[in-house]
Amino acid sequence: MTEPSTRRSQRQRTTAETDVAVTLDLDGGPVEIDTGVPFFDHMLHQLAKHGGLGLSIAAKGDLDVDAHHTVEDVGITFGACFREAVGDRAGLRRFGWATCILDEARVEVALDLSGRPFLVWDLDPGRERIGDFDPQLLEEFARAFCVDAGVSLHVVQHAGQNAHHVTEAAFKALARALSDALTSDPRRGGDAPSTKGMLA
Repeated sequence: MTEPSTRRSQRQRTTAETDVAVTLDLDGGPVEIDTGVPFFDHMLHQLAKHGGLGLSIAAKGDLDVDAHHTVEDVGITFGACFREAVGDRAGLRRFGWATCILDEARVEVALDLSGRPFLVWDLDPGRERIGDFDPQLLEEFARAFCVDAGVSLHVVQHAGQNAHHVTEAAFKALARALSDALTSDPRRGGDAPSTKGMLA
């Protein structure tokens, strides 16, 4: 019988603009995504599937204005869940990196579960909408996640012209890098992966 995961978190964020509920299990589980933004839902499914995450996100936002508040607040709430679920990061690999392709697109992601938020965003999916989705919002999601999760994240596009392909390659690479960083390193014996003896 499989032991229940202890790397779980549940958060809700309610403002005058959005109402976001997230449940996250870093060790897998069901995936249910409904933000009211179909292309964003598709990308979050990619993140959960390729990252091996159990993830439930339900969001209602002021989509009559645009998707900005919804996308950003999902990033904030998901990031807060991630920080709580990952705990003190003891025994983990801490660093993760992956390069993923989708046809002509190739995107590299490197990250550090350092506790110190930082974002390098070198991704250009263009300004044309993908369906009804504004690709400029992707950076807002990434920044919100980094700040609230305490993750240093570099996203670098090496090739690609199709906005859907570039974006999907980025989310798959993020998923694989997170999966790598979250893996237990038995050589550490449960110690924090830092010469400081702890991660902020």
